[in-house]
Amino acid sequence: MREMKFSERLSKLPPYLFAEIDKAKRLAKSRGRDIVDLGIGDPDLPTPPHIVEALYKAALDVNNHHYALDSGMPEFRRAIAKWYRGRFNVKLDPDTEILPLIGSKEGIAHFPLAFVNTGDYVLVPDPCYPPYRNGTIFAGGVPYLMPLLAENDFLPDLSRIEKSALKKAKLMFINYPNNPTGAVADKEFYRSTLAFARKNNVFICSDAAYSEICFDNYRPMSILELDGAKDAAIEFHSLSKTYNMTGWRIGWACGNKRAIAGLAKVKSNIDSGIFQAIQLAGIVALEGPQACVKKANSVYQERRDALVNGLDSLGWKGSIPKATFYIWIRVMRGYNSASMAKALLEKADIIATPGNGFGKYGEGYIRMALTVPKDRIKVAIARIKRFLK
Repeated sequence: MREMKFSERLSKLPPYLFAEIDKAKRLAKSRGRDIVDLGIGDPDLPTPPHIVEALYKAALDVNNHHYALDSGMPEFRRAIAKWYRGRFNVKLDPDTEILPLIGSKEGIAHFPLAFVNTGDYVLVPDPCYPPYRNGTIFAGGVPYLMPLLAENDFLPDLSRIEKSALKKAKLMFINYPNNPTGAVADKEFYRSTLAFARKNNVFICSDAAYSEICFDNYRPMSILELDGAKDAAIEFHSLSKTYNMTGWRIGWACGNKRAIAGLAKVKSNIDSGIFQAIQLAGIVALEGPQACVKKANSVYQERRDALVNGLDSLGWKGSIPKATFYIWIRVMRGYNSASMAKALLEKADIIATPGNGFGKYGEGYIRMALTVPKDRIKVAIARIKRFLK
């Protein structure tokens, strides 16, 4: 029998960044090395007990053991609408403007399948969360890169997009607070982006998965707060980071009705919805006490300060992010992204993510995640100090 060949679309994809990092971590640990993992952004803090208890009770109910509705439980959609109104003062129709997802990653990756035809362009920030680019490729689209540069505060310069690309562009991804850079966007950015999208007939996909991980009294906004934004935008949210529920796989998309309907049609042909017990726990997360979110942010802020100040004391200076749990920092002189990450792993037993894994404009940076306890961050700083000597 002939060897199975990968499809052309699969061959276009680079190795998935975080799978490669996990492979390196497992190999190092198998050799007995004590690894400080600042790589994948997977919270080490536990899911709040009241949410776990809600899952446990719901899982015992046999009525939740069947296929879930593709469009999600009406009760969950209403809880999302209520949370959104309270958080952003945006009114959403639970029946037509909200779609629960098996994590926001799934919705982001599937969205181009609903609206992108072969050869269509999708405006993708670079560096970026890989599913923006990879989801476009799976749909037969062409990712057009929008560089995120330090001199522009890691915001895309929309005036630099070529007119020939705009004629072919269907979608544009934006992501603030930003992964991997930790950058944030203000109302003026969203206004100008919305005006740009309307002028050029490009639909906006706003990834707001980190909207609740914020510090120093900063509160991110939603693009849907702007008048008329629902005509030109969909927004993706997740419970993963907000409530330390990464493994639960639950989130949602909201906004433009036609965009929601298109994504829903794709999903109905691919998956069978979210386990109902998880949706019921999601309701408790959104409607229950929110002190757990403030507590987690306080922990991340302490870790942020410990890491940034520790690196600064070694002469390795980086910016202090107002949101996300990532530190985006230039590599040391004499290194590129890959060699810096390799040196940290081999000489300091630290895993950091090479910036070029998020795209070519991530070259020259590494990303460190604040997802280990502060004492482990101090261990990492001590090891880097020894490494520098």
